[in-house]
Amino acid sequence: MKELDQLLLNYLQVRFEKADSAEREAFAACLELPDPQLASWLLGRSTPEEPALKLLMTHIKAATPAA
Repeated sequence: MKELDQLLLNYLQVRFEKADSAEREAFAACLELPDPQLASWLLGRSTPEEPALKLLMTHIKAATPAA
């Protein structure tokens, strides 16, 4: 999905370099998820149960420039 790619690219450009190893591991894990699951989390339809993934979704959303 193009929209997911853009969200993830924004995160990579804005935050990934500053992320600690746990956040980088969570990011790598989220890349293995099916697009519908990742979209559900990033669009707020559901929330990951794992705290590291939940925090990562917050950081990805925060890296998105305001429209």
